[in-house]
Amino acid sequence: MELVPTRAISSELVWAGGLLLFSMVIVRWICQIIYNLYFHPLSKIPGPPLAAASEIPFCRWSLVGHLPYKLLELHNKYGHAVRVAPNEVSFSSAQSWKDIYGQKKGHREFLKGAFYDHAGFVGRGYRSIASERRPEAHKEMRNYLASGFSERATLEQEVLIAPFIDKLVRLVGVKGSGEKGLDVTTAFESMTFDIACDLTFGETFGALDMETRHPWIAGTLEGNDSLTLLDILTRYPTVAKVIGVFVRQKLRKRMAEAEKKEQLEYETTRRRIQRETNRNDFLARVIRDRDPNVVSDMQLAAHAETLILAASDTSASCLSATLYYLLQTPSAMETLKAEIRGSFEKMADITYASTLEMPYLCAVIQESLRIFPPVPVGLPRLVPDGGDTVDGYYLPGGVVVYTSPIPASQSPANFHDPSAFKPERWIRPSGCCDARDASQPFSLGNRSCLGRNLAWLEIRTTVAKLVWVYDLEAVDASVDWPRMSQPLALWHKAALMVRARNRGVVLE
Repeated sequence: MELVPTRAISSELVWAGGLLLFSMVIVRWICQIIYNLYFHPLSKIPGPPLAAASEIPFCRWSLVGHLPYKLLELHNKYGHAVRVAPNEVSFSSAQSWKDIYGQKKGHREFLKGAFYDHAGFVGRGYRSIASERRPEAHKEMRNYLASGFSERATLEQEVLIAPFIDKLVRLVGVKGSGEKGLDVTTAFESMTFDIACDLTFGETFGALDMETRHPWIAGTLEGNDSLTLLDILTRYPTVAKVIGVFVRQKLRKRMAEAEKKEQLEYETTRRRIQRETNRNDFLARVIRDRDPNVVSDMQLAAHAETLILAASDTSASCLSATLYYLLQTPSAMETLKAEIRGSFEKMADITYASTLEMPYLCAVIQESLRIFPPVPVGLPRLVPDGGDTVDGYYLPGGVVVYTSPIPASQSPANFHDPSAFKPERWIRPSGCCDARDASQPFSLGNRSCLGRNLAWLEIRTTVAKLVWVYDLEAVDASVDWPRMSQPLALWHKAALMVRARNRGVVLE
């Protein structure tokens, strides 16, 4: 009897075992796909079959820089509710804003998910008003920060803000008078950053005095890129194992830079705490009334990081978009010129209060916020335990949901001629066919933007002063600036080159 070598038997067993294991993985994967497509609680919600079957296709879209525009295509095809992953639904209706972010009597709050665990200072054990996920803790934070953002506080802060806006206006005249013009995207970022630093720390980093983007601004944008990437890697662990090999070094570098930035923010916050001042800035009341054992210096630094970002980048995005669409729409620019130039005798008369009742100026800004929402991606929330209904769809607890700003504001189901810049849609009678509540640039509910008043002050007075002083023109009118800008966690805005000619007024 011929004996089979033991080594051969072992090799065959290993091969057979490997084949069995591989077969089991394939069968399990197929079963999971069948379940996701036909038996999952979200199986009745429309969307791309590949997205419902597996998370990998959605991950591929997530890595594409223009995901919000991809979502716009999907919503235009499938409707207000689109299943974009096995356990994730994107919405685009006005009602979804209220259902997800609003406060409904008798309903539990939709909580923030793990996406916010990658925010600054969380690794140090401190959450800010933006990253705090617990409702009661967030409510306490909002209560002690709110005084710095009230209507009264904004009026008192205008004396601190106006010099930065006037400095920008002069800068536009000096650097925008040449043939090459001025990149107003960077100029607006610098102005709002200087304002945010001054109102938070009581000092400025001189961004408006720099020829290029301030390193802190660049670092903030890079940090938000890392936030998006970390979210993808966390939500898609299988793909993360592959991608992580290629981006590990990059992430380590970004994390090291983020730690340095956090340390700088902490040290700057400490200087603000130790400085005696009567200024009514963002942190004045908190510093005066806080219990350091409850609201520590590090906790304030975490808030400061959020306030700098929220008070600068979003306003800068709106200002850039407003100027772009005005330059692309001459009729709107002429109407706005007539309103502004017919209302003021000198630039000093242009204030937060004096621009409050200017209907066309306000409509121009609202239309800019609609067509180019400053936060371009949906803010994810988790359906509470026990489930709830969003825009008529019942969803089980744990499902990730959000209203996608660009699909909501640019869907033909919500706005007529949605890609056109039409400020008039905001001053028409309420019987207009536009679902204007579908545009919510400041979000809704108890987590809506704390700095809404500040944003309106900056945007209204800056636009009014620029239009009152200058005749403006695009250096290259063919540039599709919105599509050249990349929507990640925030906008990576493209350069917007503008020429400015003083129309013959004297600047004080």
